[in-house]
Amino acid sequence: MKIRKILEKEALDRFFVCSFVVILLGVLTACGQDKDIESEEISTIDEIEVTNQMEVAVEVPETNEKDTADTADTADTADTMKEMFGENCISDQTFEVELSEYDGKVYFVSFFPSEEERDFHMQIIQDGEVLNEISSYVPEELEGEEFTSLDAVSFFDVNYDDNTDIVLIQTYGSTSYAVVYYGFSADADEYDRYFYPESGLSESIANHVEELTIPEVRSFLTAGKRNGEFISYKEAYEAKSRLCELESSNELDYDLIYFDEDEIPELVVGVNGYYVSLYTYSDGKLYTLMNHWGYGAMGNVGYEYSPGKNSLRNYNNDFAGAIAYTTYMSVNEQRCMETVAQIETYNFDDANGNGMPDEEEEGSVGYYSVSYIDGVEVTPEQCDAYDVGAYEYIEGSMDLETLKVNLEGN
Repeated sequence: MKIRKILEKEALDRFFVCSFVVILLGVLTACGQDKDIESEEISTIDEIEVTNQMEVAVEVPETNEKDTADTADTADTADTMKEMFGENCISDQTFEVELSEYDGKVYFVSFFPSEEERDFHMQIIQDGEVLNEISSYVPEELEGEEFTSLDAVSFFDVNYDDNTDIVLIQTYGSTSYAVVYYGFSADADEYDRYFYPESGLSESIANHVEELTIPEVRSFLTAGKRNGEFISYKEAYEAKSRLCELESSNELDYDLIYFDEDEIPELVVGVNGYYVSLYTYSDGKLYTLMNHWGYGAMGNVGYEYSPGKNSLRNYNNDFAGAIAYTTYMSVNEQRCMETVAQIETYNFDDANGNGMPDEEEEGSVGYYSVSYIDGVEVTPEQCDAYDVGAYEYIEGSMDLETLKVNLEGN
């Protein structure tokens, strides 16, 4: 769980923002949808127009659609919103909504710049508690321009991962633009949910969408496709690969592999040597198994799979190999990647038990080896029991056009 969040967030932060460098700490991960696997209903919601004549799309589970429509159509008055959230609240762009990242209804609250907070920003608030602070993404060419207005807000699953994303149309100076904030759910109590601005996707919108409205942006991003409604894995993979191309400024590598025993292949997307994502399909729905899992640095050489055997293997190490990690994972019934076992091997005599090779212990490196699973010492035979053999690296072998040809041929 812990390393999954590091892998995804660092790959996003460092790969897209910091000149194509990936820093990671290994993989102890499980699927990023553990908590919110039940939230697949989020993608079934219609857009709602409100009386302030600004476009707002509020998405909630289908079973509660009528109640939410009533809430949007009879929104609290501006005075009430300002009383609740302060004078700087942008009252006509503040909404009570359901987001998959949180239990129960929350308020999405937007704020004008102020003396205390000089930039436009947003908060997620529930029962008076600020759950999340969201800073505004401003394209480089608009840096230095002043915030003019927040023109539209929409909440829906843009990237088919069962997390609710936020789409804004906002104006700085005299220029309007759209920005997509991908939502990420928490894996454990110590990790906050968060929303990350997808700059590449926002730039693609600016370059291709002439009429900057929520319906036009949504049509451009998803062509009306909603997760859970795909007619085949081919349609799902075509939609996902198109979105990946819109996100990335780099040439992507693709592949179709048979990770588990069924007849439906899995989709591989990534940049070889830097990161890889893996997706699967079942009953109209796309599932994210690996999301921008970084490798190629910090001892992580990549991720392997044994074709048709539902087994992933990853080697990683710390202290130049003094501590080695072998992680085995598989896809569970909920279409999530979960850890089967992590073998931690000490290739030195950790005499003082502090989990690192000290100066007086360095002489034992390479002359000593003991392995543990969950803190319990195990034998080499017990370790070998997890290895199903015939592993291959998960990496792309084709470009987008070749992928399309292969999808058509399958």
